[in-house]
Amino acid sequence: MRHFFSRRLTWLLMIAVLMSLSACGFKLRGPVSFPFHSIYVGVPETSEFGALLRRQIRANGQTQVTTKSEDAEVIMEVLLDSREKQVLSLNSQGRVREYNLLYNFSFRLRNASGKEYLEPVKIQLKRTITFNESVVLAKESEEAALYRDMQNDLVQQVMRRLSVVKMDD
Repeated sequence: MRHFFSRRLTWLLMIAVLMSLSACGFKLRGPVSFPFHSIYVGVPETSEFGALLRRQIRANGQTQVTTKSEDAEVIMEVLLDSREKQVLSLNSQGRVREYNLLYNFSFRLRNASGKEYLEPVKIQLKRTITFNESVVLAKESEEAALYRDMQNDLVQQVMRRLSVVKMDD
């Protein structure tokens, strides 16, 4: 009889744990919805970042990316798009040991007549990379991969910021 109650208690505890895990509110991020129907992205067509951002916006299926600013409901104006490499630390011989890779991006959202829907947003992404002069090519590849990773993060941050824009008419 005692064995029966301990087994039942174990099952009840397992069910309680499962129920508490399902109630944590975790939810996968779904498609982003924008409060506008068309956008002009002021990033050059040849830019890898611009192509990635346009592809992400189009992937939602509800917002059109225009090639002319006059045809768009909103205009994403890029104010700053820069990459920077700063020395973080040196070894005992005075050679670089670590770098900080910085990606600075700033933009605003407005309509064709100049009404601002999103004040200038500044985003700075930072990654640290070690340096070893005996494997320069490998470190260059790692640096390029880190910049691509930062670019992907930047696209996701821009998408989130665009999704929360308040369009008061």
